[in-house]
Formats: sequence, C-alpha cells, structure tokens
Amino acid sequence: MSLTPRIAIDAMGGDVGVRVMLAGAAMARHRHDGLRFLLVGDEQQIKAALDNHPNLRAASDIIHTDKVVSGEDKPSQALRSGRGSSMGLAIDAVKRGDAGGAVSAGNTGALMAMSKLALRTMPGIDRPALAALLPSLGDNDVVMLDLGANTDCDANNLVQFAVMGAAYARTAMGLERPRVALLNIGTEELKGTDEIRDAAAILRDATGLPMEFAGFIEGDKLSRGNVDVVVHDGFSGNIALKTIEGTARFVTDLLRRAFTSSVRSKIGFLISRPATELLRHHLDPNNHNGAVFLGLNGVVLKSHGSADAKGVANAVHLCAELVEKDITRQVTEDLANFRSDAAA
Repeated sequence: MSLTPRIAIDAMGGDVGVRVMLAGAAMARHRHDGLRFLLVGDEQQIKAALDNHPNLRAASDIIHTDKVVSGEDKPSQALRSGRGSSMGLAIDAVKRGDAGGAVSAGNTGALMAMSKLALRTMPGIDRPALAALLPSLGDNDVVMLDLGANTDCDANNLVQFAVMGAAYARTAMGLERPRVALLNIGTEELKGTDEIRDAAAILRDATGLPMEFAGFIEGDKLSRGNVDVVVHDGFSGNIALKTIEGTARFVTDLLRRAFTSSVRSKIGFLISRPATELLRHHLDPNNHNGAVFLGLNGVVLKSHGSADAKGVANAVHLCAELVEKDITRQVTEDLANFRSDAAA
C-alpha cells in the first residue's frame, strides 16, 4: 500500500459546491503531507477553484464531467443515469485502482447504490453498512452503524455490522479490543426484537474475535463512553443520529440565547467563554464528518452535504487514513476469522 494514497473527490456533489470541496481537500493535504487527488467534475470550475490552492493543484489530476447526481435522484435513477457523473467516475476510479478511496458529499442513497454496484460486497457480507464516528465522554469517539443504508436487518446482518464496526474501531482509533454493544430498548437479555436477541446470542459465543461484546445499550447511554461500537439497523440508527445532531444544535442554540439575554448574561459568557468554546468544538458535526461504507471492496466516504471546508478536510483525512491502514483487509480477515470460529 502506498504511503501517499490518492483520493478521488466528487467535486460536484452535495450542497457545498466545488470551492468548499477543494478548500477541504487543500486543508487535508496540509494536514496529511504527500496526499494526492483525483478531482472529478466540471474542469473549468475546478481549475478556477484551484487558483486559490497551489499546493493542491500540484498534487491533483482532473477528470472532467458536467454530469451530476442530484439530491432528488432516487438510487434506481442514479444507477441508470449516473455512470458518467462526478460521483460515478469517482467510484470507478477506486474500482480501477486509480484511487485508493473516494469522498463525496452527494446523495447518500445514490452513493451507496452506485458504490455497491461498482465495488461489490466483500465475501461473507450480505449488506454494506454506513458507519460514522460520534463524540463521547470517553477517551475516544464511538462508532455507530448502520446509519441508514439498511432499514430492515436480520440477526446475521447485525452480527456482520458488529464485526465490521470492531475492525473499524481498531483501524481508526487504534483500539485492541473494542467494546461492542447492540442498541436496544433495555439492557436485560429478554428485551428487544428476536433479531436483536439472536444477534446478541451469536456475538456472546464469538470468542475468537479481537473485540468484547458488551451486551445491550440504551439510547441515553450512546455518548457516555462505556462502549466503543454501537450496532443497530439503519432505521433506528438514522433516527438516533439525527436525534443526537438535533440535540447538539439545541444545546448550542440554547446557550447562545441564554448568554445574550441580558447584560449580566453577556458578562457571564465572557467569563465562561473557554468552557463554552470547548463545548462548541465538541458538538460541532464538522469535527466528526465522514461516514464510511463498510463491507465494500474499496473505501468510499460520505461527507455531510452541508459540511464546511474543515468538515470536508476531516472526511478526506479519514479516508486517507483508512486507505493507509487497509481497512478493507482488516474487515476481510476478521470476517474470515469469525466464520472459522463459528464453524469450529
């Protein structure tokens, strides 16, 4: 694996536009020296944006297309008409080996469908999962998956997500034995659906994997730092994610309103500013931007559609790190070990 991975950037996807995507890529290259890029999109717009980033321009090649997958396109539409789009060409670059990974801020459903068709799923994986890092009160972030790629999952899907999530936690956070839990409505063994209870039974018996199964976790404990990986179906996971993001915005907006309500409050804000800035930094979704599709034969990351340049930079940096540490090989080996352990 090259020490200087090449990342394909879908410069046209999402709400942020070419300039923000390229500003983020430029920030990532300053942070991750030697990183190279394949910029996919309208060549004229890309060249205009590169005028502000000579360091990025020197490390980039451009693939021209004026075709874009829109946010309104259904996955089926994207599969039919998106092959020559900026999103499709970025994914194809990973498939051909011209790029180690791809980053897009475009339509999530389209990105998943096109990535799955082009890269295919790993042996032993029925469905890829969307995984992201979220802040916690512990020593490290928490991995959550699936976040919306699969709304209906059986026990085997959840077990596969657990294996992939643990591999991701070891790769992205350097944890030797990540603590893995299933999201449930209670912590007792009899709680939850048949699928969740069956998945828990399988994971309890999977002693040969480099992870610790921590049982069930409830929604109010997701950010406490008691576990490293939280597994759930995409329906529950997407609701949990949006609730966490909405709560973070609610807290920051409430603090802003409280600190501007009177002269005394404004003075209090000045005194407590270091603490509030730390809180704002911790809750800023741009600091945890970048969700990876686990279970594919290649690395594809979804950046939030409204991320700023710092958020895009974090997604690109995470993509490069996963390519360098060969997350695909890690997941493949863990799945093979899991199947061997289950057959013994």
